[in-house]
Amino acid sequence: MTLNARVFAALFHIFACLFLDILEISNGVQSDIDCLKSIKHSLEDPYGYLNTSWNFNNNTEGFICKFTGVECWHPDENKVLNLRLSDMGLRGRFPRGIKNCTCLTGLDLSNNELSGPLPFDIAELVPFVTTLNLSSNKFFGEIPMSLSNCTYLNVLILDHNHLTGEIPPELGHLVRLKQFNVSNNMLSGVVPYFGPNTSITADSFVNNTKLCGAPYLEPCPTPKQRRKFDFSFKGGFQVGYAVSAVSVITIFMFRSHYVACMNYISEFR
Repeated sequence: MTLNARVFAALFHIFACLFLDILEISNGVQSDIDCLKSIKHSLEDPYGYLNTSWNFNNNTEGFICKFTGVECWHPDENKVLNLRLSDMGLRGRFPRGIKNCTCLTGLDLSNNELSGPLPFDIAELVPFVTTLNLSSNKFFGEIPMSLSNCTYLNVLILDHNHLTGEIPPELGHLVRLKQFNVSNNMLSGVVPYFGPNTSITADSFVNNTKLCGAPYLEPCPTPKQRRKFDFSFKGGFQVGYAVSAVSVITIFMFRSHYVACMNYISEFR
């Protein structure tokens, strides 16, 4: 799908979210209720934040808008705008049921105990988010390349996890992205360039010792430098091998000569 087509689809989707009552799409409201039910059931809630507040026995209009961490498009309509579930001690994997919150624009799951890999198809689960904060959890594995399809992202925060591998270069194509942080992970490779109109600095990448790339970090070694290093290493190995071989031959010849001399001397005793 081209960028213009995605923009048109997003605008239509937002229009549907804003004018849900006019369009009389009731299944959209039910999908958001199902979304929150799925999240509650899929996550461990040791401190009872969700168990206490998220009561689905109430069927009044907008009842989910009173749930802890839930912000709605309108207070009298069960349509989730943002989910802010930070600092709750929640445990489990990234909740896939969040795809049923079809008008979600912001997701904050930071400072919890969530773990596992990030979904490879995360863009299909949260396609219209403008803010995604998954920092200070225990997520591991690679950053999904599909995040580059979340073309409305303004803020992407992934710091203080256990993420590995390279930062997908496609993330540099997110033209709306203003804030990006992957510090304190175990990432490697080249840092993408995010353009001049961002607040992204070297601090966004600190404590990833294997990351490189201007203008944020030290330039990566060029292929020529790598070849020179490889050549030096191979040359050093070959020299070392030759020296070792000569040493072994010398010792063997000396020993043989010594034995021969001793045998010769013994014949005259």
